Amino acid sequence: MKAVFSEYLNRIAPEMKELIASLKTQYDYVSILSTDSSGFTASISQRAKSVSNSTMFTERGNVVRVYRDGLYSEYAFNEWDKGIAETIKEELERQMEVLRAAKTAIYETPVLEDEPCELCSEMETEQMPEDMDLSALVQELSSISDEAVASGEYVKECIVRCQSTHVSKMFLTEHKDMRQSYVYSEGTLMPMAIKGEKNKMSYAGISGRKGPELFAELRSKLKDVVGVAEELIDADPIEPGEYDVITSPEVSGLIAHEAFGHGVEMDMFVKNRALGKEYINKRVGSDLVTMHEGALCAEEVASYAFDDEGTLAGDTVEIEHGILKTGVCDALSALRLGSKPTGNGKRESFEHKVYTRMTNTIFDSGTDTLDDMIASIDYGYLLEGMESGMEDPKHWGIQCIVERGYEIKDGKLTGKVVSPVVMTGYVPDLLGSISMASTDREVFGTGACGKGHKEWVKVSDGGPYLKAKARLG
Repeated sequence: MKAVFSEYLNRIAPEMKELIASLKTQYDYVSILSTDSSGFTASISQRAKSVSNSTMFTERGNVVRVYRDGLYSEYAFNEWDKGIAETIKEELERQMEVLRAAKTAIYETPVLEDEPCELCSEMETEQMPEDMDLSALVQELSSISDEAVASGEYVKECIVRCQSTHVSKMFLTEHKDMRQSYVYSEGTLMPMAIKGEKNKMSYAGISGRKGPELFAELRSKLKDVVGVAEELIDADPIEPGEYDVITSPEVSGLIAHEAFGHGVEMDMFVKNRALGKEYINKRVGSDLVTMHEGALCAEEVASYAFDDEGTLAGDTVEIEHGILKTGVCDALSALRLGSKPTGNGKRESFEHKVYTRMTNTIFDSGTDTLDDMIASIDYGYLLEGMESGMEDPKHWGIQCIVERGYEIKDGKLTGKVVSPVVMTGYVPDLLGSISMASTDREVFGTGACGKGHKEWVKVSDGGPYLKAKARLG
């Protein structure tokens, strides 16, 4: 079935177009992004049950952007009625005056193009969030939590969380009328194992540009994630050092996100805050490293038809056989840099500024098998389970916190588990050491990414198994 576009946005569209026409008498460019996103969140544990008719990214509102004499101004508003049109005009003019009077540097920016485009994308889904029987879902999630506790010797708790979001966005200018509607969902299992004074929690997630039908897949993850929680109880700390490693697709995705995340978001290039700017058309990895970024390079939670500036979604090859070809860019930063926007202009919500943001960031597959990769290692670790990561775009340092490592000796897994594992290094060194890549590839989308300490958006990342050298501690 189609994810039907918002009736509310269809209803206000004619009035938004009237507002654009009115503002065009004063400005050289006018756009309005209108959003209407709904959904639900359910969280179940042995101690509590909660359901909310919202997610982190549900919203309803509008933001107008205008341009005149090298300056852009924006104004966000929730409910629309014609009575606030004058307020919008006054606020936009006030901001223009403040920008002109400011003593800080102003980025003189050309006017955005406004080429004609009509688009209505209602993406496929099996079930809509608004049609979900939440009582039945709570019962199913409770059953999964109970099964986790019953199936593990040491598992005393299991948190099960699900959320599903129906996104409707409309982007209008004098010549554009772009509308999209899609659904994405995600679910997580978090069992906690307790043995004496020790306790460990593991994590498994599912995600996709799907409706709540996705949650039927949760139970299939239960046995493995319970087993991991229990094996972590007796895991040893790792001896710090440099090792041959194999990264699972999830950990490969973490590396992709952190190594070529903010560091090649080209709004960072404008103020010279990213080392990636100096490496365009230079080698940053081995010949096996090819990386894609864009809403079209995968079908996941960060996949859409157009971004929050009305730029059509793309599939950007950032790295091609080890050579950094380009970053990704929002529309205004592209104008300032003399490049083309890549469809990566995203807002946390209509009330927030547009930044260049990641969507799907993915390593390409190779030609090796996991068995061959393990057999090639004299001593090292197979790394699995993503926890968190960070990067330093200015100096290209990277830190990835991995849930666990499985010891490899003489080309075989020994059964020894180490946890947690912190992987650090300089990005070109880490990617330059990649010597094998598997034929399979996975993409993961249960997380979100912040810009600095805020500005959260949905992202996805992944890749194949990769063999590399890394510093672990």
